[in-house]
Amino acid sequence: MDDHHLVEVKQTSVEVYRGKFLTAFRDDVGLPDGSRSVREYILHPGAVMVVPLLQDGGGAMRVVLERQYRYPMGRTMLEFPAGKLDVGEPPFDCAQRELQEETGYTANEWARAGVIHPVISYSTEFIEVWFARQLVPGVRHLDAGEFLDVLTAPPSDLMRWSMDGTITDAKTICGVLWLQNMLAGSWSPDWQPVVKR
Repeated sequence: MDDHHLVEVKQTSVEVYRGKFLTAFRDDVGLPDGSRSVREYILHPGAVMVVPLLQDGGGAMRVVLERQYRYPMGRTMLEFPAGKLDVGEPPFDCAQRELQEETGYTANEWARAGVIHPVISYSTEFIEVWFARQLVPGVRHLDAGEFLDVLTAPPSDLMRWSMDGTITDAKTICGVLWLQNMLAGSWSPDWQPVVKR
């Protein structure tokens, strides 16, 4: 498919802010019709999200979630474990690290679900989504300044919370929809055992 008639071409770029892990730019771009415009966007290193599946003693599935205060929103949010990539870190390594650090769980089997771009209009951010199962409890190792609660819920609660507005985090809603498709049998993840190092 030829996208030439849609492509915008960078003419100049100005870095307007550099923070600890985000950088903001203002670019002058040439539009397909020959006119010019300005695009402001944030350069983001990328992240991962994990959908951790926990079998309870009776064999019923529960999903591990987190409650965390999100300062820009000014409220506590309910979401799946997630975190940004360290420089040069493979996404699967990041997924394993974030699950263990934030929840204490490690997983014996993993399946890559895919990639989402949560804010395509103003950020380069991508989130690689992983499913994890055969969870083993352990000790959390939260980062300095990180405060969150860990809880579990049945998938039916997640679906209801996504519909009634209890969950509004876009990446978590995406994970809930993919989980719903998996449970309905319309999508079969390619589960792989963790290779012990």
